[in-house]
Amino acid sequence: MVLYAVVTRYAWRTPSWYDEVAAIMLVWLTYYAGALAALKRGHIGVDGVLAALPVHIRMPIVYLSEALFIGFFLVLGWAGLVVLEVMQGMALITLRWVPLTFTQSVIPIGAGLFIIAQLLSMPDYLAKVRSGVTQEEEEIRLAIAEAERDNAKAGLTAEELTKREHS
Repeated sequence: MVLYAVVTRYAWRTPSWYDEVAAIMLVWLTYYAGALAALKRGHIGVDGVLAALPVHIRMPIVYLSEALFIGFFLVLGWAGLVVLEVMQGMALITLRWVPLTFTQSVIPIGAGLFIIAQLLSMPDYLAKVRSGVTQEEEEIRLAIAEAERDNAKAGLTAEELTKREHS
């Protein structure tokens, strides 16, 4: 949207609505990409600290953090619905035909997507935490397995790679 505005600024007159729409699109992108990151458990965490704790302490902390996460997004979703009620009948400033309830619907929808993502990814996450495997260790293991597959496809063995490294 911003690129479109830059091009039109030099080609002809820039539309008055691009700035407002670009800001709304950024908010939508943030909510939906954040929900996708939650599904993949890609947000910043402290799994290493958690894995260092004994399992009888670790698991209650994980259950509490999961409950707090879901509780926060339940409150956010409820607040988003309140925002929609308050903005009933209002429209964007530059595009009077676009209702604010449409643009702000991202709040309750995004909150719902976060909750769904957390619930869908929870069983696997709880199993990893119970076993003491961190997200970082899992990512490293997967990267190594992928590199080994790529090397095997290229016909390279560990011995050949070691020889190349020392040459």
